Amino acid sequence: MPRYYEDKPEGGACAGVKEDLGACLLQSDCVLQEGKSPRQCLKEGNCKALKYSFFECKRSMVRGYSFCKAY
Repeated sequence: MPRYYEDKPEGGACAGVKEDLGACLLQSDCVLQEGKSPRQCLKEGNCKALKYSFFECKRSMVRGYSFCKAY
C-alpha cells in the first residue's frame, strides 16, 4: 500500500506521494539493472502514475494558494 494513505508524513502535503515516487524509482529496473540515476529514469517515463500524482498534488497547492490570495 502506498505510504501517502498511511499516517501523514512530515514535510508537507505532498511528502507522502514524493516519498512513494522516490521509492518507485529506486526499485525500478531502470535503476537496479541498468544502473541509471533515478532522475534519468523519471525522464524516461518510469513511475508515470506517481509522477502525475505528485505533479497534481503540487499544482493543487499552488492553485489553492493563488485562489485564496485573489480575494
